[in-house]
Amino acid sequence: MTHACLHWFKSSYSTDGGQCVEVAASLVASHGVVPVRDSKIQSGPVLALPAESFSAFVAKIKADGFPA
Repeated sequence: MTHACLHWFKSSYSTDGGQCVEVAASLVASHGVVPVRDSKIQSGPVLALPAESFSAFVAKIKADGFPA
């Protein structure tokens, strides 16, 4: 997986506070994974999470499932 061919984006809720991750949805259909990286270290490591796991994680966050 090369970083250059992916379209990375941050949540619209992200601010410039530096505590953000970026995701690339372009591999969901073809590979079933969601690449995730630290927005501060764009050339750093990328986690390739299973799409189902990433969806469950996002759903849990939206349901306030993780206390601050």
